[in-house]
Amino acid sequence: MTPPPFAWPHALIFWAVYVWAFIPEMRILGRAREGAREGDSKDRGSVRVMMAGMTIALILAFPIAFLERSAFPAASCRWLFVAGIVLIVVGSLLRRYCWRTLGEYFTGDVRVRADQPIIRTGPYSLVRHPSYSAGLLMHAGIGLALCNWLSLGLLTVAAIAAYGYRVRVEERALLDTVGEPYRTYMRERKRFIPYVF
Repeated sequence: MTPPPFAWPHALIFWAVYVWAFIPEMRILGRAREGAREGDSKDRGSVRVMMAGMTIALILAFPIAFLERSAFPAASCRWLFVAGIVLIVVGSLLRRYCWRTLGEYFTGDVRVRADQPIIRTGPYSLVRHPSYSAGLLMHAGIGLALCNWLSLGLLTVAAIAAYGYRVRVEERALLDTVGEPYRTYMRERKRFIPYVF
């Protein structure tokens, strides 16, 4: 079976959504790479880890989706494709909302100022890292749209590993620079899923 993103008319929908969702991501990563080279960045290679990890996972996930033995049953592929597209769109919209909520404090690389407030509004009222939760949704959505459990697993595990490293770097920088206000926020909010994790 041909994975839905490579079969008409699903391909038109998938690639239009994919481009719409990931063009802003590419712009941010481009700026983040430049910012990570500056002296006041506390990035510790997290931009490179995210870019390399997710790029490799995507490069592998698409051809893996053609493996019949790891494909989801054909009868469920239409609904998995729709669920995947919904996750990509919702994840991308949530990430954009997070960027707007952070405003001037949003940077693609890890950069913290001593006078930086702890943002507790919008999605940050629910979890500490909603933008990364949204990124996980987007990559899981691609895996579902590919209708292949191995592609889904690869993309999900890669996203968890890349964002997990980024969060450790980011939280260390915030604790070192902002201190107790961020420590308090960490006690009040979970990282990715409200009240769970």
